[in-house]
Amino acid sequence: MNNPSEGATQRYELMEKIQMVDFALVELTLYLDTHPNDSQAIQQFNELAVQSRDLKANYEKHFGPLRQYGASFSGYPWNWKDSPWPWQL
Repeated sequence: MNNPSEGATQRYELMEKIQMVDFALVELTLYLDTHPNDSQAIQQFNELAVQSRDLKANYEKHFGPLRQYGASFSGYPWNWKDSPWPWQL
């Protein structure tokens, strides 16, 4: 990253992608609750779940932890205090 604003832009873009994929996962979950035999929807859900996992791993690699309670690891020193936190973006 050449300048701080470039890093902030990348952070926001990655967080937006995570939010879009996770929104689609929530919608597919609701759909699959009423259509549990839709194999195409299940396949799409599984593909998006992998994409969500990979996006979050990439975010955490570059910008720090996203999720509490053991779902995300901390760097050294403890970096949960670093901001902005994901919900502040």
